[in-house]
Amino acid sequence: MPTRALLYCLILLALYTGTNGFAAAADNPAARVIVLANASQPESIQLARYYAMRRGIPPANIVTLPLPADETISWSVFVESLWQPLQDELIQRGWIAAAAAPRLDAAGRKRITANGHRISYLVLCRGVPLRINDDPARFVETPLIAGNDRLHTNQASLDSELATLAQDDPAINAFLPNSLFRNTSPSARDLGQVIKVSRLDGPDAASARALVDNAIEGERTGLLGRAYVDTGGPYPEGDRWLSEVAGTLAGLGFDTEVNRAPGTFEAADRFDAPALYFGWYAAALNGPMASGDFRFPPGAVAMHIHSYSAPTLRSTNESWVGPLVAKGVTATVGNVFEPFLELTHDPRLLLAMLRAGGTFGDAVANAQPALSWQTIAVGDPLYRPFAVSLDEQLARRLQLPPDRMDYAVIRQSHRLESVGNETEALALLRREFASRSSAPLALALAEKLDRSGDRAGAVATLAGLEGSAELAPGEWGLWRAVAQKLSTLGAGEAARGWYRRLLATSGLPEDIRTQLEQERAGLIDPVPRN
Repeated sequence: MPTRALLYCLILLALYTGTNGFAAAADNPAARVIVLANASQPESIQLARYYAMRRGIPPANIVTLPLPADETISWSVFVESLWQPLQDELIQRGWIAAAAAPRLDAAGRKRITANGHRISYLVLCRGVPLRINDDPARFVETPLIAGNDRLHTNQASLDSELATLAQDDPAINAFLPNSLFRNTSPSARDLGQVIKVSRLDGPDAASARALVDNAIEGERTGLLGRAYVDTGGPYPEGDRWLSEVAGTLAGLGFDTEVNRAPGTFEAADRFDAPALYFGWYAAALNGPMASGDFRFPPGAVAMHIHSYSAPTLRSTNESWVGPLVAKGVTATVGNVFEPFLELTHDPRLLLAMLRAGGTFGDAVANAQPALSWQTIAVGDPLYRPFAVSLDEQLARRLQLPPDRMDYAVIRQSHRLESVGNETEALALLRREFASRSSAPLALALAEKLDRSGDRAGAVATLAGLEGSAELAPGEWGLWRAVAQKLSTLGAGEAARGWYRRLLATSGLPEDIRTQLEQERAGLIDPVPRN
């Protein structure tokens, strides 16, 4: 009969060499997802079951614990109701390879000797608390934080704390370096130290469930739409990050709008089909996204850098993450307390791993410098935004959603132009526009015609557009862009016609109406923002 020590060694060997079926499981990340729900909230359990069903996650991987209803909890409540029961359960089931010691750590948790885990992602369902309040009585200074008053805290994102479940005696004060940060080829040891955590959460149960549906739909069609980047924040480093992101998005062929003016995108700005949004630095969701009927397309990835972008997820208008989810975003990140810029998610790394075909869960883990800190990720960690290539989209573009298929064509025209095929890019847009007269195609074609010196052709393209009598809120900025382009081309009368049509739209907010009236009266050329 093998001894307990020998059995333990065999478990560790299986974890890292693939015996006992672990290697086969590793080929299917969904089989290794652990889903945590609040046993005290039926909607939380329903969401866990729905997610497991849609993604093929074994029902046995769902863990339910009776948890508080509050989003913010104390360290004592966290340890007693969540950390310790969850860690015990995962060790007992063999998800974490560890042996418990008889002593407790400074936070009141069992000390363990951990040797890795086999969890692909830990997914927290709406109803699981969000953050842990600072407890000065538990503060212990360490060499890492000595002399740095900014780090004299143990307030934290609950998600970021759970990322350390498989570590020996993780400190709770300040932060712990993330071994997966900037690590595109992590070793088994690196992977064994970090549990990748994401959550399905939002202002209500329906928006949390939509995160699952939108991820699956986004993988079916691939990302379809434009990219928007908002720079002009308070620190040069953040602006540099976002400028690099803008360059990457444009390099991928996305029709990319960059706002470099102080402040965020304005309410009247063009903001149609935002498949990708990266920006900063406002306290709450604003601009075009704040419009009552605004919606992100399925699959959209959005990130707004702000110190307190996610102090709650149960509001449709407070901060950023909750409102973004309410507006239909599929994947986003945020901060529950002040993380400081250098310790928040790096948008360049997030985008880099996604564009390489990685999952949202892996991209988040690669982009966050610190664990046991303030960050969260909201969305299905299995989601792969770039699972469908542009070539695949074009091959079956007639099967794509009609309101977004043109964005794949525009992206292809940019890709052709980037490799010197300007003539082919222009011909593509001409053909597609001849078959369906859409505003996005018209603007893309007019821009290329204008750059080629055919101003008359650009005017004719835009002047011949037919718009509906009633424009949806998401279209105000799009049709304003048509009027502005006509104005810059010198077609004042055609521009006035589009302004008149816009101003006749019911439901137009007064601030936008005033701005459009001023532009029509003086045919004001738009201020260059790129």
